[in-house]
Amino acid sequence: MTDKLTTRRPRRRLSSILCLDDFEIAARRHLPKPLFGYIAGASETNASLDNNRKSFGAYAFQPRVLRDVSGRSTETTLLNERFAAPFGIAPMGISAVMAYRGDIMLARAAAESRIPMIMSGSSLIRMEDVANAAPGAWFQAYLPGEPERIDALVDRVAAAGFKTLVLTVDTAALANRENNIRAGFSTPLRPSLRLAWQGVSHPRWTAGTFLRTIVNHGIPHFENSFATRGAPIISSNVMRDFGRKDHLNWSHLEQIRKRWGGNLVVKGIMHPDDAVQAVQIGANGIIVSNHGGRQLDGTAAPLQVLPAIVDRLNGAAPVMIDGGFRRGTDIMKALALGAKFAFIGRPFLYAAAVAGIPGINRAIDIIQSELHRNMALLGVTSVDAISGDHLRTSN
Repeated sequence: MTDKLTTRRPRRRLSSILCLDDFEIAARRHLPKPLFGYIAGASETNASLDNNRKSFGAYAFQPRVLRDVSGRSTETTLLNERFAAPFGIAPMGISAVMAYRGDIMLARAAAESRIPMIMSGSSLIRMEDVANAAPGAWFQAYLPGEPERIDALVDRVAAAGFKTLVLTVDTAALANRENNIRAGFSTPLRPSLRLAWQGVSHPRWTAGTFLRTIVNHGIPHFENSFATRGAPIISSNVMRDFGRKDHLNWSHLEQIRKRWGGNLVVKGIMHPDDAVQAVQIGANGIIVSNHGGRQLDGTAAPLQVLPAIVDRLNGAAPVMIDGGFRRGTDIMKALALGAKFAFIGRPFLYAAAVAGIPGINRAIDIIQSELHRNMALLGVTSVDAISGDHLRTSN
């Protein structure tokens, strides 16, 4: 029986997809301009976004040969769980606007491929529904501004069945997303002739995602910002759901650590001192991240600060990373610099929008195949064997 979340006729659309960047090209055609702009853009000048990709060019491989790599494997262990590959799907907000039931599709595809998927706290599908569809998914939270709301949200995540909580800590203020305004995207979504034309000119998205969602589930709400349901995406009250966070400090992380019994991962770390403090408080892992370039413009690329953070932690907790990953070789460079795992965001959401679960599966297969092939060319049989000895700085 065909999965109800599977996009129709995906095979023809996927035949020309050879790498993750190809999904972006296809999504640009498929999605209305405001929605594509929301995914693709970052803050202010996009300097951080651009630097994330450029940072990989600072390193070059030094392969070894005649190493008998016939028995190589991309499998690895993270937080006491065995995964098929050292990468996962990063949290992405309002995914269900881009792809029908997007969060559930991403979580199911990840589970089938034995990699982790992190559900975003700014999602439009109830966390309980995603946890039921894919029990191994992780949940990412943005801290509410009040201690009692923090406790209530943490308790809800635990009750839903999540075992790993990812706390994003780099959102003290709302970033300047002028790119969204230029593309015509706003929160709340405001009906306009311009938006109506985008719907008419992108009929496959309009019928397959927008109208299908309205008919089957009604107007989407922000479901997981708090312990209770948030505002609908078209409501002027939406901004209240994001609340003030500029007063949050390390004591709030301590509060969560005392309340939360599962794995706690802190995302948005860019400084070795912050990494040490997070682990001292009880974080089981950290994600080095500049939020995909969507917060402070001009922030260093995660890959640039990764070695110093790995060095300071000295194995006290696994160091993960996101930001600009598009190739298996990108992941290999991060592993060589000491990361345990990499997370990829935008390409997987493009894949979900273009072709549903088959698209996500295709994206996962592309990256895993690149890893498997390039490990042979590098001369290693396991991801743990990829080290700084395989890298040289590039001119």
